[in-house]
Amino acid sequence: MAATDEPSEAEFADPTGDPLLRTRFALPTRPATFVRRPRLTGHLDQALGTPLTMVNGSAGAGKTLLVADWASGLRHSVAWLTAESTDQAPGVFWAHVLQALRAAGVPVASEVGSPAEAGRVDQRTLTRLAAGLESRDHPTVVVLDEFDRVISREIAEQLEFVLHHAGQGLRLVLVTRTEALLPLHRYRASGEMTEVRDAELAFTPDEAHELLTRHGLDLSASAVQALVERTRGWAAGLRLCALAALRGTDPHTYLKQFEADHSVVADFLLAEVLDRQAPDTQDLLLRISVLERCCPDLVNVLTQRTDAEPILAALQRGNAFVHYLGHSWYSLHPLFAEILRAHLRERFPGLEPELRSRAAQWLRRSGALPEALAQGAAADDWEFTARAVVDDLALGQLFTGLRSDDLSALFERMGPDVRGPAPDLVRAARELAGRDVQHGLAHLHRAEEELARDGATDPAAAGLTCALLEALAARLTGTPGRAERAAERASALRPEVPGHLLDEHPELNALLLTHLGSARLWAGRFEDARTVLSAVAVRSGGAAMALPRWEALGHLALIDYLNGWIGRAEHKALAAAGQAQRYSLPQRSGAGLGTLVRAAVLIDRDELDEAQALLDEAAASHPLVADPVEEAGRLLTWGRLLLARGDARAALAAADAIVPAVMSSPWAEDHAAALASAAHLAQGHPESARKAVERVADRRTACAVQAARARLAAGHPQEALDMLDSLPETDGPGPAVTVRAMLVRAQAAHELGDHTAAHRLVGRALLEGRREQLRLPFLECGPWIRPLLSTGRLRELAGGWLVPGTGNGRPAPVAQPQPQPQPPALVVEELSAREHDVLCRLAEMRSTEEIAADLHVSVNTVKTHLKSIYRKLAVSRRGDAVRRARDAGIL
Repeated sequence: MAATDEPSEAEFADPTGDPLLRTRFALPTRPATFVRRPRLTGHLDQALGTPLTMVNGSAGAGKTLLVADWASGLRHSVAWLTAESTDQAPGVFWAHVLQALRAAGVPVASEVGSPAEAGRVDQRTLTRLAAGLESRDHPTVVVLDEFDRVISREIAEQLEFVLHHAGQGLRLVLVTRTEALLPLHRYRASGEMTEVRDAELAFTPDEAHELLTRHGLDLSASAVQALVERTRGWAAGLRLCALAALRGTDPHTYLKQFEADHSVVADFLLAEVLDRQAPDTQDLLLRISVLERCCPDLVNVLTQRTDAEPILAALQRGNAFVHYLGHSWYSLHPLFAEILRAHLRERFPGLEPELRSRAAQWLRRSGALPEALAQGAAADDWEFTARAVVDDLALGQLFTGLRSDDLSALFERMGPDVRGPAPDLVRAARELAGRDVQHGLAHLHRAEEELARDGATDPAAAGLTCALLEALAARLTGTPGRAERAAERASALRPEVPGHLLDEHPELNALLLTHLGSARLWAGRFEDARTVLSAVAVRSGGAAMALPRWEALGHLALIDYLNGWIGRAEHKALAAAGQAQRYSLPQRSGAGLGTLVRAAVLIDRDELDEAQALLDEAAASHPLVADPVEEAGRLLTWGRLLLARGDARAALAAADAIVPAVMSSPWAEDHAAALASAAHLAQGHPESARKAVERVADRRTACAVQAARARLAAGHPQEALDMLDSLPETDGPGPAVTVRAMLVRAQAAHELGDHTAAHRLVGRALLEGRREQLRLPFLECGPWIRPLLSTGRLRELAGGWLVPGTGNGRPAPVAQPQPQPQPPALVVEELSAREHDVLCRLAEMRSTEEIAADLHVSVNTVKTHLKSIYRKLAVSRRGDAVRRARDAGIL
């Protein structure tokens, strides 16, 4: 199944789908004019003894080359990452950090995974990464260059977490222009931080003399001193002065003029870098300043010439702040580009939007859609930008976590005056993503009306996007018929869409099928829903398919649970959780159906504290898609938990709650009726219990079993048996239903005096319930069953999981005669299965940390279980807990 596949090499990628540029992970090459500075590299050697090192200086202070020179001489593994402004998205940042480690030859375990969503990273990924680094024999040096571009406090907190827990296995070096957001005061106070700051980075006169000499300038000591004072030892300023002076006929005179006439770097760059270029080259530099990166073909489009390639190569060779990225792509130094853009606006007002529009069109034709969208939005060309995202079938990424934050933010500036089917589809998608169905449908219907008379937007692609949004609206409103019509429309349009677009965007069809499956599930068409949901769950596609697979698995888990197959349901729910953890699905996705199903399974096993924790997690989340299926599942699961805890009145209120939907759901009504009936029984009102469920007893086996329980409680055991005997044989429910049915039969037989049949039926129920650890049905039986469970073969069948004294179905050891005990209380009222696991390890004298490692949970989770164990056993210490458990036969 796709949910358990090992990640492929292709999945170790930027979660936005962009390629991982190798130049970002390579130590920068030192130029021939580079000056080694032993005083600073010696200082940096202290970094090997402290967890954190910060090299903090202004732009052009020589930070990067200094650290690269130092790192190149280390014997330790050095992972280098040059940060970008896009790295403030946690998923993107950590995907690049993981790739930097791999590029440096540092093993990264497969279970660490790779973030799938740009806006977040799963905590387990960080935990496993820290553990992997901490276990290494030698520390790994991680250098984050230009870290000032990462301005996310969330990333800083995550980085601090990894740094703290990696211990001696990580030495973090931050190369930055600003103070990092990490808690630097703590590291400074404890002496665990190495710092190289701006004042120390400044060139001394001797270092400046060597730098100028390497550039071919032989200046007097006084001239060097004056230049150092004027530039304050700024490395880039010294180098720029040297390069500019060499172009003049009298370098000495030029340097004197520079000292007197220029006070800001911008003036210098414009006067001595830009103005020194040929007019055609100046024009080229100004035009490409609007680009994050460029290649000769793109530059030719912006300059409307054909000679970009030799000019770019010459600029790169001449160190004119043009950097080669590889594969014919270049970029301007960010500071230079910023100054050039300002000058472009002054020299050619109104040209920038035109350049960006040209760039957007070229980038889209070249397949670089994200960059094309960014340029189109920057040019305020919203019609182009919206049409591009619709025609390229990329709008589905708004719902999968892939570029969802970027896409949503991109179109925030699109004003209401921008009209057309593509802009309205974008508006509809953004409204539906925010669960505003009313406004979303208004935009969607207007777009559909406009499509008939609009020729600019691809009708097939736009129609397929309309079908996706219609299916989502149908799911959100509980309208299965609308979802079916949307699926039929999509099926008819799909052959008209270019195959490569469908291959590039598998998430669009997967999302549509998931919405269809959810709508069918709401309608009670379980097998039809299973068909389309299974097609999504087994589909490969890496990060692009992670969220649809997660949703499909959660829905499939619910179908199994509703049919009584709790083991199968739990397996699928855990597979869904694995998808969420592996691909760091966004928090706004919510806890999901899988979490609700896991909680429901735990309730059937009477592990109520664990179920409560999962339901609290679900309540605290803010789901991306809050549909009637999930709302009904949440209400019913909460109701069953309340009932299991003895709060029948609150359970009845949950059963009576109304789920907003256009159409009612048969299974939601049936299970609500069964819950209401059980709550009435708990209150001692069998007649109300009968009335609540008998109207739906013939529609679902679980409801018929509950109706039989009500008849039994009213004192009519034979009527209860007759009702169960009338169940259709074609209905094949799972153990959660059949065990309850057997226990109702057993109680009826017991009340009718057929104790042999009652004994046999309880035995069968124990055999079937033990496989699934179904404890709650036995608790629901009341006191009549306890004497049976305390004697003979039934005690052996119940031992170890339902009652104390034996385990694994084997007889208890022979002991000395003891006074006849009272019928034992059920262990499930005291300890959950996981608490029992913790208690067993407690008896082995293991530490909290060892228990956590053995059970693959956090230390805090173990502490929570210990508190619950102490409370349930009425003790306050470990030793007392073990003794009390042994006395009670639990251990």
